[in-house]
Amino acid sequence: MSLLPFEKIKRKELVRKSAETSAKFGCRPEDRTTEQILNYGVVNIDKPSGPTSHQVSDYLQRVLNINKSGHSGTLDPKVTGCLPVALGDSTKVVQVLLHAGKEYVGIMHLHKTVSEKKLNEAIEKFTGRIKQLPPIKSSVKRQWRFRNIYYFEVLEISEDGKDILFKVGCQAGTYIRKLVHDLGQGIKDETGNPIGAHMSELRRTKAGPFNESTLCTLQDLADAFYYYKQGNNESRNDKFLRAIIQPVENAVAHLPKVWVFDTTVDTLCHGAQLKVPGISKVESDIQTADQVAIMTLKDELVAFGEALIISKSMVQEERGIAVKIKRVFMKPGVYPRIDRLPNV
Repeated sequence: MSLLPFEKIKRKELVRKSAETSAKFGCRPEDRTTEQILNYGVVNIDKPSGPTSHQVSDYLQRVLNINKSGHSGTLDPKVTGCLPVALGDSTKVVQVLLHAGKEYVGIMHLHKTVSEKKLNEAIEKFTGRIKQLPPIKSSVKRQWRFRNIYYFEVLEISEDGKDILFKVGCQAGTYIRKLVHDLGQGIKDETGNPIGAHMSELRRTKAGPFNESTLCTLQDLADAFYYYKQGNNESRNDKFLRAIIQPVENAVAHLPKVWVFDTTVDTLCHGAQLKVPGISKVESDIQTADQVAIMTLKDELVAFGEALIISKSMVQEERGIAVKIKRVFMKPGVYPRIDRLPNV
């Protein structure tokens, strides 16, 4: 089975100090109201061919009658598939998804027929760490850069041998259209000239922790919201809407976790760095410089940041900064300040 790097890691929970969480503060993600998830959730849209990613995000705002949304990495207008869109106050989470691994399934058209053996040999050269120059029409500075291709597989070959159905898992920021073009330049015919290739179709099947199992169309979303808005507050049917909108915590499912005490949460919300004494438990195999998600004991997302020490040190050390906070999601006041926290 083809897996992105984070999907291969099996982590364990390492407890530094057991603790209970108070029911008086915060809320487990699954217990949020529908109004709360509309402002603090993520929708995995099945982007259609035609509109830009920005247009899809804008349409979603109009459907849900919200002021903010943000998508997790631009797809070309003709590309379809997974486009996670964060809603309302959760838009900051797209920064985490922008750098997550992606998977695509597509069709490349070879300009000349080659043997399957020769094709696979060329693909092998474009697997692993590759050097890529972004296309002329791109949103980044056009300069050579390295990208990791985690897997590159041929799924099916047409009868004439020119249309290749493929699957590729890659580092964020990899241009698949350019990858296919470069592959075509790397395969030579009998005269030593490149055979050439171009991408004819492309679909994104994974964007970080989101995959096709949770996709919904824009029409699905519009219908679900319509049913929700019917009737009064007591009789609204939110079943379909809640099945579509995922908690923002799902967007960090691919990151290693660090859980903190109730008494630590508000200090982080006010900009403090996470120090070792504030940690209750961590996941194994965290390395220095890894991006980590900081969670409450109710599994609410508080912030994400950069690990300064490894998992073992977070559990065994008595002092020091464990995680340098990069972005805070939870608002101050959800958990009280430590000097105002009652005995629970």
